[in-house]
Amino acid sequence: MPWNNNDYPDSMKNLDADVRDKAIEIANALIKDNYEEGRAISIATSQARKAIHGDEEKRVTYEVISRETDWVLRKTDGRRAILVEDTKEDLLVKAKPYVNEQNGILNIYEEDGSLQDTLYE
Repeated sequence: MPWNNNDYPDSMKNLDADVRDKAIEIANALIKDNYEEGRAISIATSQARKAIHGDEEKRVTYEVISRETDWVLRKTDGRRAILVEDTKEDLLVKAKPYVNEQNGILNIYEEDGSLQDTLYE
């Protein structure tokens, strides 16, 4: 079943409308070419961002990290916290839309400092 502006993967819900429209178009074409759904969504999102926002090298990378008593969102190698929450889950609710609006990349770390996941590549 092809996706459209009213029915698309949950992972596309926080994308800018222009990027989401392009990602839907690309993902539908990839599915038609027999790509696996998850891979099609990932490729389509990445390619749509490039098509709408330009070269990836200009994108800022943000990180969600643990401090002694809270969790923070900051630019990689930044000193100042952009967002602060008591729990990782609460921070991610706010951080994901923020980073997406900035067309950034989000690195999410475990409490021990190891990389858990990277979003919006």
